[in-house]
Amino acid sequence: MMEQRILGALVIMALFAVLALLVDFLIHRIFNYIRKKSNVEIDNSFIGGLHRPAWIILLLFGALTSVMWLNLDQRSNFIITAILKTLLILVGAVGLGRLMKSICHQWWVKRRQGQQIIHLLENVGRVLVLLAAVALLLLVWKIDISPLLASAGIVGLAVALAARDTLANFFGGINIFLDKPFATGDYVILESGERGEVVDIGVRSTLIRTRDDEQISIPNSIVANTKIINESAPEPRYRVRIKVGVGYNSNLEQVEAALLKVANSNQSISHEPEARVRFRAFGDSSLEFELLCWAKTPADRGRVIHELNRAIFEEFRKNNISIPFPQRDIYMHTSQTDPVDSYSNNKGDPNV
Repeated sequence: MMEQRILGALVIMALFAVLALLVDFLIHRIFNYIRKKSNVEIDNSFIGGLHRPAWIILLLFGALTSVMWLNLDQRSNFIITAILKTLLILVGAVGLGRLMKSICHQWWVKRRQGQQIIHLLENVGRVLVLLAAVALLLLVWKIDISPLLASAGIVGLAVALAARDTLANFFGGINIFLDKPFATGDYVILESGERGEVVDIGVRSTLIRTRDDEQISIPNSIVANTKIINESAPEPRYRVRIKVGVGYNSNLEQVEAALLKVANSNQSISHEPEARVRFRAFGDSSLEFELLCWAKTPADRGRVIHELNRAIFEEFRKNNISIPFPQRDIYMHTSQTDPVDSYSNNKGDPNV
């Protein structure tokens, strides 16, 4: 009878070994087929992290089934099955951790932003896998974890109260990562008025470099709950407005042609959409025009405004288009009576 059980256990192990080899073969064939047909880039570490634990887990399941088939005494059965289950949990946890690392690495390579958030999510996932593995091991070996859970709850509450600002910044960073209000390299204007380029979106804070090369660090909890203008979204170009006044005797068509010529000749101006000129108002001493065009990037705003102002002035001077400016005439009136003499003549008058 015992010989038949041992033979049956060996047959079960052999069947699971064949099944493990078959699964290993199918995993390679399936992923190679996906690579050829869909041109999807699949890292070898991802395939390795998937197929190695798969056939080991199948072999361990075969061993567990074989032990159950042998029908050993209660003590021996508990020890052997607990050891096999421990190995099964460890292999599964290690394999899941490596698989998660490979997925996060592929995600990190493809993205130009949020690398720290991806790395943080990877670490959080691995910690959760480790905690789950420890909990399963304690259950397998029938260790009471109720006191540990109670202590962990009290400690967790104390840590949460002490680090609520850090947690707020962490979840603020998660909100920025999910909502994507801006990305690294975007130009933003803060609610307080500062303008600069987003250089890094970290776990705790977001870094912005101003045009004066000053670095501003803003906690993510504040960034997630404040108004921020993104000049680089939804399109990377930036609208430039140039206001200029011309004399009332100016030719309007000539003025519009001169302004459009200046905009179209600038290499930093986008031609889609096209530049346009608007006659805004009748001023006190000038006709007020506005040139509307789009700089290719927000970083070019200051330089583009400088170049356009200079080119407009030179173009107007070539075409004899006057730019009015306020003028004042000062008239000097001289008195016939010298103030010193007037004072000396009235020195004795009590009414003066």
